[in-house]
Amino acid sequence: MTESLADAIARVGSPVQLLRNAQARPTVFPVTPEFSNWRTEQQAWRTSVALLDQSHHMTDLFITGPDALRLLSDTGVNSFAKFRPDQAKQFVAVNHEGYLIGDAILFYLEENSFDLVGWHMALDWVQFHGETGDYDVSFERDASSIVREGDPKLYRYEIQGPNALALMEKATGTEVPPTRFFGMTTFVIDGITVRSLRHGMAGQPGFELFGPWSDGERVRAALVAAGEDLDLVLVGSKAYSSSNLESAWVPSPLPAIFSGEGTEAYREWLPANRAGSLAGSFASEDIEDYYLTPYDLGYGRSVAFDHEFIGRAALERHAAAQHRSKVTLVWNPEDVAAAVQTLFEPGVPAKYIDFPKARYGQYQIDRVLIDGTDVGISHDAGYITNENAFVSLASIENEHAEPGTEVTVIWGEEPNSHKPAVERHRQVEIRATVQPAPYSAFARENYRKS
Repeated sequence: MTESLADAIARVGSPVQLLRNAQARPTVFPVTPEFSNWRTEQQAWRTSVALLDQSHHMTDLFITGPDALRLLSDTGVNSFAKFRPDQAKQFVAVNHEGYLIGDAILFYLEENSFDLVGWHMALDWVQFHGETGDYDVSFERDASSIVREGDPKLYRYEIQGPNALALMEKATGTEVPPTRFFGMTTFVIDGITVRSLRHGMAGQPGFELFGPWSDGERVRAALVAAGEDLDLVLVGSKAYSSSNLESAWVPSPLPAIFSGEGTEAYREWLPANRAGSLAGSFASEDIEDYYLTPYDLGYGRSVAFDHEFIGRAALERHAAAQHRSKVTLVWNPEDVAAAVQTLFEPGVPAKYIDFPKARYGQYQIDRVLIDGTDVGISHDAGYITNENAFVSLASIENEHAEPGTEVTVIWGEEPNSHKPAVERHRQVEIRATVQPAPYSAFARENYRKS
């Protein structure tokens, strides 16, 4: 029998200890790590065109039925007033206290038919309420290839970079019709009908193509052939995992499911193996100290108080008292180099810094200080070849979020947890400078226009 999250917490004693010492192995994207090298592959979405295979590492939750839209409206902070088939949006869910559950991409496939795609946190929350509430809906879950047996239901390819439009026109043999950001359209590639979402994964112009798995290899071959004279670069999982650092998307904030109204039944419903793992220098025994609001991650533009949804009243209070902003922290190169150098010195080294992505838990939460005082938390960290910079995404108190502000990131855990990804190490201080999020000027100025 599968252990529930509620039972796992009772066994261990607290949600913090369960997450801090989770025995789940580090997340591995089940696709080729590198086709050439991750530095060249990162550069491709800035200088030419990149092809990324997203078919294997995300979960699809297909939601159908006459009450599907009502369920999504009841659980999502987004406006659905003008949401129509062939559109998509970044779906954001909060708990009853207005704290973030998670986000995912919601595809409106056709009347009464949706596909919610991404990390499982938001998907689980929606499915729970659909199954336990008064909704006439059905669900089909297509989990990632890490846990699924057999092939995915859909292929999903990402085309990104300044040559993306030229590649699509060559592959389709026709002019690409104008499509709004997060709008969907249909193409024909090598005689196969392909659905497309218009957006930019790394802050660059691009397309997300998807369709039945059986068509995937033929579509991919046609794209590769069309890209031969457009400097098309195949991108592996290492480079792909770091792309969010350029677009400033925080992929896995800790979900606020461990306390609050209605979450006890949810924890009894949720399998413990979907709890996740907690890493980083921020340490508190109060799980609520790890919770975030949508505003902490820059999701204010997605919030619409034009409908009733779970957490609306609390979220209105958060909206009136926003105290953190999402920023990029550019880490001091000398301090990063010094941390790496400890691996070649006697004694206990600093926590290993992996490249291009340095996260060692599903929920990476590190302390950010000014003069010894905590002023926020740092999330994902990694290296951006296109900026020659090691950065992290962070949520910082508003009064310290001005670009150019000097802060300190505490890297490493104290005491060391027992996660498989954690070796014996010591904490070190990394100086960093606050910069905008997204850090790339092109992404800041053109991301939602492309």
